[in-house]
Amino acid sequence: MAINLQKGGRVNLEKEAPGLSNIHLGLGWDLRKTDGSGFDLDASILMLDQSDKAIGEGGFVFYNNPASTCDSVKHLGDNKTGEGDGDDEVLTVDITKVPEHVSKILIAVTIHDAESRNQNFGMVDNAFIRVVNQSSGEEIIRYDLSEDYSTETSLIFGELYKKEGAWRFAAKGDGFAGGLAAFLGTYGLNA
Repeated sequence: MAINLQKGGRVNLEKEAPGLSNIHLGLGWDLRKTDGSGFDLDASILMLDQSDKAIGEGGFVFYNNPASTCDSVKHLGDNKTGEGDGDDEVLTVDITKVPEHVSKILIAVTIHDAESRNQNFGMVDNAFIRVVNQSSGEEIIRYDLSEDYSTETSLIFGELYKKEGAWRFAAKGDGFAGGLAAFLGTYGLNA
């Protein structure tokens, strides 16, 4: 049975799923009523070094760059509407291939063209991230983001991080106004 986390909660993946190597990160959301403008949320991953700085463009994975240079992270496709049940977008991480100098993997979602469309995460309901053992299909962790993010246009849903040699997951819910550029700029990468 999956562990349901609250914001700030942390789980040692090695303890909860011994031998875990391939992670399926399922992200989902529903949209509230909008003015009819298109509403496109985009999942991405940013790999960080021990100084919390981006390792470079090869460590930024999104719909237009679907695999990291080291091939440990993959984006499985862009869902432009978020309609339907289940995961809207999926990212995978093979933790056995993650380079040693990577200490954190941020999982974020950004609203495409949020500023020009006057959109924010306050218009999004039922946002979640699930951590699933890709080999067994077993859901290990689920984090439902429940705050009202009415000024944020990008959110870090969660992070995978290495501590004492073991990969762990933290439920984040940290938001940024300014979209993708603000998110990436915080970690030293230009959009």
